Amino acid sequence: MDLGPKEVHVWQADLEVPARTLDELRATLSGDELARAARFHFPRDRTRFIAAHAIVRNLLGGYLNASPAMLEFSSNEHGKPALAGNWRNALSFNLSHSGEVVVVALTRDREVGVDVEEYVPSRADAAVAEHYFSPSEVARLHALPESIRPRAFFNCWTRKEAYIKARGLGLAIPLDSFDVSLAPDEPATLLRTSRDDSGTWQLRHLELGEKYVGALVASGTGWSFDLRHWTGPRAGIPTVNA
Repeated sequence: MDLGPKEVHVWQADLEVPARTLDELRATLSGDELARAARFHFPRDRTRFIAAHAIVRNLLGGYLNASPAMLEFSSNEHGKPALAGNWRNALSFNLSHSGEVVVVALTRDREVGVDVEEYVPSRADAAVAEHYFSPSEVARLHALPESIRPRAFFNCWTRKEAYIKARGLGLAIPLDSFDVSLAPDEPATLLRTSRDDSGTWQLRHLELGEKYVGALVASGTGWSFDLRHWTGPRAGIPTVNA
């Protein structure tokens, strides 16, 4: 599949796959990935992990014209994954899964981060916001009508997660050290960062349906993204329903 230098492809996939498809996906995972999957106590969490990581392999294999099972990966000290071996630096990617979906972002020659969260209004806890969000974000959140605060909470959370994942530093960047927009009726924007580098990163909201909230961050300017839906493996190459 083609992926231009100014493009970011974002794939949304359902983790509840038929047993036959799950078997096909499982066969592409490494021994380390299977061992990590086995550590999950609940079968549902185990199968979702298998599906999520195998779908990433299937997608990357489609772009690289490579067998998904042959791909190699590494991660930095903060856990951000990357291609390794013969495919090192061929593509940048990031993934996030929550509930029944996984979201995968892929691009060339730029850093990328993505986050998805299942939208459960009862989890939009004011105490969590006050602990993790910046003072400015907390003030803006409380100023919104109560009816839209849960959606704004999840907007803020996913945008902050996507940014720290794109930077590749994880929680080494305190979540309250930068600001993002959060109101449902305003564009997704990185308002302030601790390093005064907000102009070198672009933030986008992902429309993932009523049940999920998502965000995308990539380095540089002038890039565009499109959201695609993965519907299952086909001879190692994903089908597109964009």
